[in-house]
Amino acid sequence: METKAFQKIYTKIEDITKATVTVRASNVGNDELASVGGKLAQVVKIDGEKITLQVFAGTEGISTSSEVMFYGEPPKLKVGDALAGRIFNAFGTPIYGSKEIEGEEREIGGPTVNPYKRLQPSEFIPTGIAGIDLNNALVSGQKIPFFADPDQPYNQVMAMVALRAKADKIILGGMGITNDDFLYFKNVFDNAGALDRIVFFVNTTENPPVERLLVPDMALTAAEYFAVDKGEKVLVLLTDMTLYADALAIVSNRMDQIPSKDSMPGSLYSDLAKIYEKAVQLPNGGSITIVAVTTLNGGDITHAVPDNTGYITEGQLFLRNDSDTGKVIVDPFRSLSRLKQLVIGKKTREDHPQVMNAAVRLYADAANAKTKLENGFELTDYDNRTLKFAYDYSKELLAIDVNIDVTQMLNTAWELFAKYFTKAEVAIKNELVEKYWPKA
Repeated sequence: METKAFQKIYTKIEDITKATVTVRASNVGNDELASVGGKLAQVVKIDGEKITLQVFAGTEGISTSSEVMFYGEPPKLKVGDALAGRIFNAFGTPIYGSKEIEGEEREIGGPTVNPYKRLQPSEFIPTGIAGIDLNNALVSGQKIPFFADPDQPYNQVMAMVALRAKADKIILGGMGITNDDFLYFKNVFDNAGALDRIVFFVNTTENPPVERLLVPDMALTAAEYFAVDKGEKVLVLLTDMTLYADALAIVSNRMDQIPSKDSMPGSLYSDLAKIYEKAVQLPNGGSITIVAVTTLNGGDITHAVPDNTGYITEGQLFLRNDSDTGKVIVDPFRSLSRLKQLVIGKKTREDHPQVMNAAVRLYADAANAKTKLENGFELTDYDNRTLKFAYDYSKELLAIDVNIDVTQMLNTAWELFAKYFTKAEVAIKNELVEKYWPKA
């Protein structure tokens, strides 16, 4: 930031915590950037002339006589077509390549799209992952999280979705990711030759946690440029929203705010909603679809972060280890896309809804058979066939490493039906059975 001649410098800091400082100043705006002892900071609270700033790199080395200088503007991002193919830090500064982005500066964290200008989501976004496309189809303009334990390969799944999804631009926001994960994302995109349609904003574990708070707004400002201005279909991938919430908690706790559930700030719902509500289907054909990772603590979905997320978003995708096949699958029982009925059977093949329902029902019968087996009950011939079906269904369709299109998914499901069951047991409409049942 350039120093302006009329900028006033304050040198009487009244209060210092590990993440914030408080100073008396006038004519200061909310979210305004500032420099505190040479460190970048942002206004987070205004109480008359009492201004509280969060210092991104922490307040170590700052004294009550350190200089505070306000920049007079909130964080901004230069937007333009040159964003594509570049990697940025949380402040929107390019990490690789010395060439600065040319373009119009826009404030980040602006309002969501006027409801009057929103269309009902109606475009199918295929990902190549059957646990998503077959059972929980994504729809453009949707907002949906992955719920996963920290040991799940959710970042690899995000990379797969980024490479396979049929979207014009992919915006990836990495919050608190390890250097290994950062290099993994970079190498995967490089090797696939896909960087030209990907924009990556990253905050690693080596960066100050508070910087994570800027990443979603940076990512969504870039997304709005491509969707609103250019009419493009944009997929925004955010990982990990639990670490984002942890950063919110750090700041609110340092400001002595009374914590809510699970030590989270009372504003958690609105903080998450202002991010997720940026998802939109626009009249110009552009759209912003948000898929975000929320890591769970021991599978606890009652924690404040997944609990609030569930109220805001339109479903969830659950990753779990399948003990029978040894693969990570998208759990068909705990996953849900509330908007899938808008596209399955309409933008996909006519048999999609019935095949999906039949497969999940037979998978549920296998789960019942497994319970009978574990409790020492004798299994019927049908029980044994459902168990074999469930194994193949997990391996050939639910596993996240399966990459096929929706037509292949449906054909594979029909082949599994025919392999293990009679037409009557599958219980799909006769006209669909006659048309799609594999010929011997």
